Amino acid sequence: MGQAADTPTTASRRIALLVLIVVSVFNYLDRTVISILQVPIKRDLSLSDAQLGALTGLTFALFYSTLGVPIARLADRYSRRIVIAGSLLLWSAMTAVSGFAGSFAMLVFFRIGVALGEAGSIPASHSMIADYYPPERRATALGIWGLALPIGVMLGYLSGGWLAQAIDWRAALWIIGGIGVVLAPIVLMMLREPVRGRYDAGPAPDAMPWRDGLALMARRPSLLLLFAGGALNNVVLSVALNWNAPFYTRLHGMALGDVATALSLMTGLGGAIGIFLGGWLTDRIGADKPHLRPVLTGIALIAVTPAALVQLLSTSTTVSLIACAVTVMLLFFYYAPIIAMTQTLVPASMRAFTSSILLLSVNLIGLGLGPWLTGVLSDVIGMGDQSLRYAMAAMSFVGIFAGSCFLLAARYYKKDLAK
Repeated sequence: MGQAADTPTTASRRIALLVLIVVSVFNYLDRTVISILQVPIKRDLSLSDAQLGALTGLTFALFYSTLGVPIARLADRYSRRIVIAGSLLLWSAMTAVSGFAGSFAMLVFFRIGVALGEAGSIPASHSMIADYYPPERRATALGIWGLALPIGVMLGYLSGGWLAQAIDWRAALWIIGGIGVVLAPIVLMMLREPVRGRYDAGPAPDAMPWRDGLALMARRPSLLLLFAGGALNNVVLSVALNWNAPFYTRLHGMALGDVATALSLMTGLGGAIGIFLGGWLTDRIGADKPHLRPVLTGIALIAVTPAALVQLLSTSTTVSLIACAVTVMLLFFYYAPIIAMTQTLVPASMRAFTSSILLLSVNLIGLGLGPWLTGVLSDVIGMGDQSLRYAMAAMSFVGIFAGSCFLLAARYYKKDLAK
């Protein structure tokens, strides 16, 4: 089944999309599980909030983002299915061995290995989906594929929280990582390689030199603004995903298992609705007026800040959790549109490379700085558990700037699309 699929049928598209969804679920599951495990890890390894922020954000993002670029270049030249299956095998194995970490330094080292593996999966998946689905259906397909994010986050919260409570945090990492290792060869057998550039005009060109690719991106103002808006939105999103569990255990006195269940529902359902609506609405409303795609996304992201403030400042656990679901829904709205828009603005020969640059900006700035700066700010405020509340609230204002970048991108998007 490793041959290129010359004429994708409806069944082959669905099978490919399902396999890529499963891979992506494990990507986000392995990434999220460390967030819910922060509570016992902090206790066992005696870590500060700044160290937790560096572990879940800065260190992971630095290697995940930078290594994604050269791996994406391989995906633009060679078999994407091999890149995806190999990536799954590596990050799952490193998740499993993270359970043996006896110090902060060892845990950081193993998480770098997880970052190296996960760096190769998403750009290659974006590129494959773009070759399985035509432009007018691409955002919807990416929206369906993007449901793996909230599903993975939900399963990461649930499995990590309850396994840690029932056994311990080390066993949670061993079990979750081991399942991914077993899954990798199955993915390699089931996934087919589509013809590259199938829906582009003319024959697919050879992979563009990286300098030419960067120069082309620099000539697309809308693309640069989309990168900036995605990076800023991911600051707020990463803060929510990495710090919500400690927030509810410290500020609302919830048990770890209860937090795992609540956050899995709030993040899973809210994220799924946001991702699907983002893809479906921008395809539907932006079909005849493409510039409305970034406009809709920008409005959703600006609305993140007031929703987050209700979540973080409310003393009612019920009100806070409901506002958390709304916040997550709005944060995830950008996911499918930004991928679809950036993939449409570049030729097929540099789509995986473009996704890697998008992930570089989004994760290096968003995932790298968001959780770490929140931890540093929490330590600096020095008001006990209340410090985390105010640090997270301060970071939520970044959402206004994220949405503004998308609104500005709308001014150039139609013109850049014509190029």
